[in-house]
Amino acid sequence: MKPYIPVTADFRLSRVCDTVTIYLENKHVRMKKIKMQMRNIKITAIPEGVILILVLLLTACNTGVEHSKDGGKTRVLATTGMIADLLNQIGGDSITVEVLMGPGVDPHLYKASEGDVSRLGEADLVFYHGLHLEGKLDHIFEKIQKSGRKVFAVTDTIAPERLIASGEFAGNYDPHLWFDLDLWADIARYVSGILSRHEPENKDYYRENLQRYLQVLDTADKAIRAMIEAVPPEKRVLITAHDAFHYFGRKYGFEVVGLQGISTMAEAGVRDVQRLSNFIIERKIPAIFVESSVSSRNIEALIASVNSRGGHVSLGGSLYSDALGNPGTPQENLSGMITYNVETITRALK
Repeated sequence: MKPYIPVTADFRLSRVCDTVTIYLENKHVRMKKIKMQMRNIKITAIPEGVILILVLLLTACNTGVEHSKDGGKTRVLATTGMIADLLNQIGGDSITVEVLMGPGVDPHLYKASEGDVSRLGEADLVFYHGLHLEGKLDHIFEKIQKSGRKVFAVTDTIAPERLIASGEFAGNYDPHLWFDLDLWADIARYVSGILSRHEPENKDYYRENLQRYLQVLDTADKAIRAMIEAVPPEKRVLITAHDAFHYFGRKYGFEVVGLQGISTMAEAGVRDVQRLSNFIIERKIPAIFVESSVSSRNIEALIASVNSRGGHVSLGGSLYSDALGNPGTPQENLSGMITYNVETITRALK
């Protein structure tokens, strides 16, 4: 009995596994060995169910294989730069970290690529945000986790009462909680615990790195609060491309309004632009902001709408929301990214 895997003409997988051996057991069918050759099959679009099958097959291929090219280090896969930064800070040189979504990538709209299937199958540990930040990939991760793989949603450690409920989707929560550094510190503790359980021999090393990282977050928090003092309370209104900054607003006393919802999958319409135009004119908001991982088109339309109606608003700059900055810049890590954002915000609003 051959397992059915839907593979279409636009579907190609390069070197997933030369031969995958699967054992099927059924009371009516004797156990038999099935070899599946999967070389030189191209993938341009991968349905969710097929990703799951391929990852599980790859896991079977890699079981018991030594990670010699990583010097025996634990391979860790992170979905976003924020998680990868945290892992590098805590794991240090004891782990090898790969990230699926680099600078400028919108996780809400992300679709798995050919290389992602291999990375998911080869990783020893996988960390993702959860709370639907990664869109449909959340369901894939949950199913892989149920198969016994070591896959973790970092937001699982945060109690629901500390989250911000979504006004758009009943029963769901805003996933952008890295902008509350207290919540992120708890996530760092959670991740450190997972690494320590996976490699007990390195637990002291991970604990020391965790303490250093918590100090980095605390220092960033103090710097942020000092900068915000320059902005009068009545001017602390932050308008951005989408609702990614509510945790920031709650922590630092800003009123936050996004042109789009908490997910960029929800397109802004004419009514949204008109509603926000009225708000900006009435409140005399001096500046609004685009985001590095979101198209600037809607914010530019909003600025044009306000100015055409006798109001005046300018572009305050570009903020990092769902992705970190490029390697080698101050925004390549979370503390640097948030500090840069606050510098940009305060300069435009004070």
